[in-house]
Parts: sequence; C-alpha cells; structure tokens
Amino acid sequence: MPKLTARSVAALNTPGRYGDGGGLWLQVSSSGTKAWLLRYMRNGQARHMGLGPITLVTLAAAREKAREARRLLLDGVDPLEHRRAKLAQAGIATAQAVGFKEAADRYIAAHEVAWKHPVHRRQWPSSLAMYAYPVLGALPVAAIDTGLIVKVLEPIWTAKPETAGRVRARIENVLDWAKARGYRDGENPARWRGHLDHLLPDPGKVRRTEHFPALAYTDIPQFMADLRELQGSGARALEFLVLTAARTTAVIGGTWDEIDLRERIWIVPASRAGTKIGDDKPRRVPLSDRALQILTELRGEDGNPHVFVGGKRGRGLSNMAMAKLLKSMGYPSTTQGKLPTVHGMRSTFKDWASERTNYPGEVSEAALWHVVADKVEAAYRRGDLFEKRRRLMNDWARYCSKRVTDGGSIVSLARSLPTSLRAR
Repeated sequence: MPKLTARSVAALNTPGRYGDGGGLWLQVSSSGTKAWLLRYMRNGQARHMGLGPITLVTLAAAREKAREARRLLLDGVDPLEHRRAKLAQAGIATAQAVGFKEAADRYIAAHEVAWKHPVHRRQWPSSLAMYAYPVLGALPVAAIDTGLIVKVLEPIWTAKPETAGRVRARIENVLDWAKARGYRDGENPARWRGHLDHLLPDPGKVRRTEHFPALAYTDIPQFMADLRELQGSGARALEFLVLTAARTTAVIGGTWDEIDLRERIWIVPASRAGTKIGDDKPRRVPLSDRALQILTELRGEDGNPHVFVGGKRGRGLSNMAMAKLLKSMGYPSTTQGKLPTVHGMRSTFKDWASERTNYPGEVSEAALWHVVADKVEAAYRRGDLFEKRRRLMNDWARYCSKRVTDGGSIVSLARSLPTSLRAR
C-alpha cells in the first residue's frame, strides 16, 4: 500500500529518500528541493530513473509514471533506455524540420570564410534566393525530393545552362551538409551523375558556350594607337589591362602597395585574380616598358590608394568604366561580329600568342592566370614561369606599340621610353 500522502510530501523537509512502494521514492536534497525517483533492478543491477520535481509532478502523477515504467519492465523493456530513445526520436523530428533556407544560410556561414573570391560569396546567396528559395525555401530539408529539384531547374536549364548548373551544385552542397548534420537521410536528389543526368539534358550540349566577343589581334596596333590618344583614368586603365592581359576586377581594384616599380612587378591578391576558389596564391604580373610608363605618369589623388582613380573621391574606377569607353570607340569585332568586350582582350592576347609567337601554351596560360586543370601536372608545376612570362609580355607590348601605315602594313614604332624604364 502507498506510504506517502500529499500532505506528508509537502511536510517532509529532512534530506533523504522516502518510499511510496513499488520502487517509487521521494528524494529530498540537502538544499531542500524534492523530486521523484524510480528505483528498479535490470540485469541484476539497480537503476534509478528521475520522474520530475514535485513542483511539476504530483504524487498521483508520479505513481502513474512508476506504473508505466513497471509495465515496460514486465515486457522486458528498460524504461530508462525507452525514454532516451523517445527523446532521441523527438530530437530527430525537430532537426528534420529545419528548412532549406535555414540550412543554406548555415552552410554559407560555415564555408564563406574559405571563399576567397568576393563574387563567389555574393553569388551563392543571390542565386539560391532567385531560383531555389521560391520552391524549396520553406520546406524541411528532409522533405526535398527529386521532383522538387527538377521543378527548380527545368525553367532555367536550357535558357540559362551555366546558371542552372551552379544552382544545382549549390543545392547539392546544402543537402549534403544537411545529411552530415543529421537533418535528412538517403541519397542526394540534386546529384548529377547517375541521377539527374537521366532526367535533364547534358548541360554541355544544351547550348553552345558564348565566349566574350574579342578584337582580332591584327587590329590591336591601331586600337592601341587610338587608345593612347584618349585622356583620362579609364583610357589608361584599359591600356594597362590590354598590356597585362589582366581581368577587369584586378585592374580597377589595384592599389599602389601592389606595385613594385623597382622590380617591375604587379602583385595581384588571389581575391581579385578571378581564379578558382581555393587557389589562394597571389599572381605576379611582369610590367613591360609601356605598362610601367603608364604607372609613372598617372596623376593620383591624395588619400586614394587606387592606381586608377574613379569619378568619386577616394574611389577607384567603376566596373563599367572601361566597358563604356571601349564601346564609345566603335571598334567592330572581327571574331564574332559583335562589339568587342573588355574581357575579350584576354582572348585577343591568347590568339596573338598562339598564332604569332613560339612560346609554349603553358606560358600564355600562366600569363592569363589560368589554373592548371590536370591535377598531376599542377602537382609538379610549382613555379609561375615568371621570367618566360616577362619576355612574352614584353613582346606583346612591342606588338601593341606598332603603328599602321597608310598602306596597311605594320612597321615597328621607334622606342621613346627613357633608358631607366626599359626592360633589362
């Protein structure tokens, strides 16, 4: 028969344990708190299971909890392990309710510190917000299946194949992260090989890659002559870009602390080099005579660290400054029938190096800061071919400085640089 009453439970204040029968005990601590405890034997060993404090669990409720535990014991189930399993299940259910947007935000927060390129950090959330969140954002990651992935990708798969491929890969990464965290299980519905490749056409065959329209290298001497006639920071930046075969972001973000006039080197941080994510090596760029002359003749702005100053005080050139200038020059492209682009100048350089020089292809590729695709070759090629690139870029600068006669033939232009600026 029960030994405790509601009155006695309230009155007991001496530290110790007070039995109610059937393994149920009232435990009074030295601090005066009171809680229910169930003591039972399991495999010859005594076990203790807390049933809650008296402030939350009444005597009647404690007796009912004890009865439920004894029923489990009668069925051969350890009540303590049973409760732990239920709590674990509840935890899994809560975890699996994590939405895709929340998972994506947490994935980005965990990985963006390793993303060196600012474009990568910007495009990750923006692409998911535009294409994935309208369909997947509020759904639990555990509920996302192949049909939902296809619903996201189909509208852009043929219209924007490159964007669609990136969105698919980013969704796959988020779902892999969610699985590793225990928020979902099973195969990743966004994986390509052996899954989506059976449902969607090969992205490489959906649409031919459209390269940036480029000026023919035979037009470069006249183009550079016209460009030298123009004044302003934008004109000098564009000329410098052509001479170094650099990317727009590298040039407009260039600061004076990256330039070594004495050694004739420009060191571009990996964050602006535009190389693959994970390649955190700065790029050394050799400076030809003309590139160095441009730098020495630039008029800077007090307190402005940028090499090519922009229209706003303390700022560099805008992202579109060189593109607008190039468009205004009215040069038609002889490679694709479109107006040439700033980025296309890199293709112009590559075409010239391939067709008019005997430099190995890896030298011009290094000059373009392209990452070696072959992992084995990359592992053995530790250098950056700097001295070979210096000779290549000097030859390119000399070609860019040729002038066109009235008859259309190209002749060498006399060098007019000071001796101190000439390549040694």
